[in-house]
Amino acid sequence: MSSNQVLEIEKTFELDVPAVLEASVSAIQDLENNNTPAQLPAAPDGGLHAWLKVLGGFLVYINIWGFTLSFGAFQAYYRHELLVESSASAISWIGTVQAWLLILVGVLSGPLFDLGYFRSMLYIGNFLVVFGIMMLSLAKEYWQIFLAQGFCMGLGAGLLYVPSLALVGIWFSRKRALAMGIVMSGVSVGGVIYIIAFDRLTASSGFPWAIRVMGVIALGIALLSFPALLSGPSMLTQPRKARKLVDTSAFKDRLFILFTCSSFLTFLGYMVPYFYIPTYAQDRLGVSESSSLYILVISIAGSFFGRLVCGYVAHYVGSMLTWIVCSLVSGILSLCWISIESEKPFIAFSVLWGFFSAGLVTLPGSCFPNICPDLSLLGTRLGMSWGICSIASLIGAPIAGALLRTSISSNGTPVINFLGVQVWSGVFLLLGSAWLVVLLIATARQQKKGIFI
Repeated sequence: MSSNQVLEIEKTFELDVPAVLEASVSAIQDLENNNTPAQLPAAPDGGLHAWLKVLGGFLVYINIWGFTLSFGAFQAYYRHELLVESSASAISWIGTVQAWLLILVGVLSGPLFDLGYFRSMLYIGNFLVVFGIMMLSLAKEYWQIFLAQGFCMGLGAGLLYVPSLALVGIWFSRKRALAMGIVMSGVSVGGVIYIIAFDRLTASSGFPWAIRVMGVIALGIALLSFPALLSGPSMLTQPRKARKLVDTSAFKDRLFILFTCSSFLTFLGYMVPYFYIPTYAQDRLGVSESSSLYILVISIAGSFFGRLVCGYVAHYVGSMLTWIVCSLVSGILSLCWISIESEKPFIAFSVLWGFFSAGLVTLPGSCFPNICPDLSLLGTRLGMSWGICSIASLIGAPIAGALLRTSISSNGTPVINFLGVQVWSGVFLLLGSAWLVVLLIATARQQKKGIFI
């Protein structure tokens, strides 16, 4: 196998978190030892410039995922303050378009990284993110917010998503899982930072100035990432052969279809609680705006520890079985959410949701090598599956929001019914779990392995 194919495999793992890498790093090392000459020098696997890449990637992920994960805070604020005439479903489209573009453009930016355009994407991506934030501070109408936060920030984040991990990937080999883990921790750190900043600043300075200050923070983080990511010799970022985007034979592969259907169904329900946790706490439980945002912070913090535990458990019992458990428990939790009518149980639900739902995005990538018949097509096929599943991330929360119903209580006050949101999330996560069981059985039979895959 050529070094291009090895790099293709490495690119796939860079789409995901440490669990992806830990599950397959030994296979990659075996492939790297084959007898074809490498186009690139061996990964330094340490040293000042290598760890600066980790720092730079960590900073980038604070920005691109921080605003995506914190959208629940914006959802609640828009619904109660800025966009009171817009439905919850319409508001959700802003956040889901941002997340959709982050994933979709992230998949497409991989080949651009292979062709040596990392520096251009770094500058343009950060500019679009910061520009989108600053334009958001001036926005007052729905379409203005949609363009600034949904489209502009999502497009910029997508240009940075995969390349930031990819650059770290070619500087590390043996320590790649550790390096990726540090970079990906920026996801939770960013969510916590921006939610707390949003809460404190909107209360003290109002929405426009709160967003401007957050924009300055994002700009400072972006500027710090530039010297870290661009330091060291340039030979490690020289152009390489880009992988192809589509492999039509995948659509005839039963395991690929089962994997994509499973991921699609789980993604339909995954983002819904994150979007509606603050809104539920305020509208249904009577919690203050500030306290509702801290419940979301707690949930995101739970996802940080969930990623670590899921990766550890998957190492011993298999990624696919762990993925099934996480999806099943997340679906049950979403249905249990229906019965929660007070603050303390809701806090417990939010922590558990964050912990178990973390596996829904960290584990699929580590499962995929087990169902791919040709490892040289690993990057292409996972990119195809991820692109299809990004549609589920786009439509899931808005459809759930359209199921919200408002009724009038006996004392004449409006009461929002979240039953449709809760059932939507729970049912699709349970359906995804059922498809995952079918995928597990089909994979075990085809490969003549046990269930610990």
